[in-house]
Amino acid sequence: MEKNKLITAEEMGAPQNDARLMLGNEAVAQGAWEAGVRVVSSYPGTPSTEITEALARYPEVNVQWAPNEKVATEVTFGAAMAGARAMTCMKHVGVNVAADPIFTAAYTGVNGGLVLCCADDPAMHSSQNEQDSRYYARAAHIPMLEPADSQECRDFTKLAFQLSEELDTPVFIRLTTRISHARSVVAVGERDEIDVKPYRKDPMKYVMMPGMARKRHVQVEKREAFLAEAANQMPVNVVKLRDTAMGVITSGASYQYVRDALPNASTLKLGMVYPLPMKLIASFASKVDQLIVMEELEGLIEKDIKAAGIACEGKKYTGLQGELSVERIRSAVLGTPMPEAGPEDLPARPPVLCPGCPHRGVFYELNRLGLRVMGDIGCYTLAALPPLSAMDACLCMGASIGMAGGAERAQGKEFSRGTVAVLGDSTFLHSGITSLVDAVYNREAITVLILDNRITGMTGHQQNPASGREIHGEAAPAVDLEQLCRACGVEHVRVVDPFELKALEQVLREETARDAVSVIIAKRPCALLEKTTVPPYVIEGCKNCGACLKLSCPAIERREKQVVINPALCIGCGMCAQVCAFHAIREGRRPE
Repeated sequence: MEKNKLITAEEMGAPQNDARLMLGNEAVAQGAWEAGVRVVSSYPGTPSTEITEALARYPEVNVQWAPNEKVATEVTFGAAMAGARAMTCMKHVGVNVAADPIFTAAYTGVNGGLVLCCADDPAMHSSQNEQDSRYYARAAHIPMLEPADSQECRDFTKLAFQLSEELDTPVFIRLTTRISHARSVVAVGERDEIDVKPYRKDPMKYVMMPGMARKRHVQVEKREAFLAEAANQMPVNVVKLRDTAMGVITSGASYQYVRDALPNASTLKLGMVYPLPMKLIASFASKVDQLIVMEELEGLIEKDIKAAGIACEGKKYTGLQGELSVERIRSAVLGTPMPEAGPEDLPARPPVLCPGCPHRGVFYELNRLGLRVMGDIGCYTLAALPPLSAMDACLCMGASIGMAGGAERAQGKEFSRGTVAVLGDSTFLHSGITSLVDAVYNREAITVLILDNRITGMTGHQQNPASGREIHGEAAPAVDLEQLCRACGVEHVRVVDPFELKALEQVLREETARDAVSVIIAKRPCALLEKTTVPPYVIEGCKNCGACLKLSCPAIERREKQVVINPALCIGCGMCAQVCAFHAIREGRRPE
């Protein structure tokens, strides 16, 4: 490895022949396409999803949705090992699922370039935790780049492929929600048609038995030491000296906030957040009177700088939680008052399931029957909120079945007969199958409820192996969930229409009474997949009992002393008519 092999400042620039307004995610896709990527496999996860969706529009790239992030990483590793440039994209918690192949891929290295794009979610806009993916780069000894706008998303992606091939390593690109979902102008170029490299059988490099792995670990340490030195000259790490009374080290979205909040401060913007350019940092620190580190989530950079004996402050200003902002930085560093919050008497507007959502009737019945519900990751997690209030726990993708089994081991089978594990079709295929096998193998008495709405709904209607379509909308083999469950050893499998509440109630009562694993598949397409032609329902002779309001349907509204149905929202599913004991709800007709 030689220093002059790494990309130069001139190479980082994009041709100025075309400029477009692009999401950060779209710019990553553009950069990957320009870099000659050939294979992309991902599992959708907000805020990363649009990268793979954008890449699917390029005919030169083989793009697919995988059942989960581990499979996606293994597919792209195989492509890279076989000589093609490849990329996988995921949200931060998806890196947990993919960690097994990622850590060992750092040892094996690559052939064609391999880029791992992870999108963190500070403030948890659509996530169950705020984990910081920079820890993974450090733990796996994999370099990580962090762009600060859409142009850098394009540029850094191209750089990542070059670094991957030159240094024989996977490379992380770290995004955050504000970079993934913000738009800025991007100067773009043409595609580099990179030839697929020859495949060469090399078990000493790619077969990670202990004897081979020990030798490869030595190469990992050498590579990391080289890159830590080379980072000091890399053009992605940029020093701007302004007023030297204050110097700020920052990266990603935080850099944009710093420039607005502290426009006179000198800055060191880190484009490579692992390994850190410690000589450059020391040089910058020597030129400023006060050194501040502005980073979202964990204080990783601050800790490393302090460990090097360089005085700095960071997390004392911002803490470890949530997103930074211009106002938050001004307030913390300059003492500027934060903007006043809005009126406290405004009504809360929590997110709710869509009108006509097939999940609504399921959770209505689960609540009414007083069942304990081990939940999972999906839009149906909203059923934890009042008035449905029908979820006891939600941990991670595919965990509901295992949690129900663990609860049985703690409390016994009688407890288990009052417990249901609920998860969606995509989530079941992602990581629920092995838990179902475990439940059968260990003779548990749990009921698994698969909400099959024929799509991956939570992240914006991406296809999955059970939907019958692939990422481009073309027909694909569809997994038969009923047969799959039977193949896992489940003897009692029932398929129900979740709009038929009485039938659903009966099936729930019967299956939760069994002394064995049973599966109920609630099968009905997502309400947003098809335009309905059914007339909206109307309420006449309302007794104001409020039973229909317990469905938590946005189309049902209480106005003064009566309940009405908003015809603009109602899709005519008819669940409200089924719960009205006074038959005051009936099918109406759409306004002309």
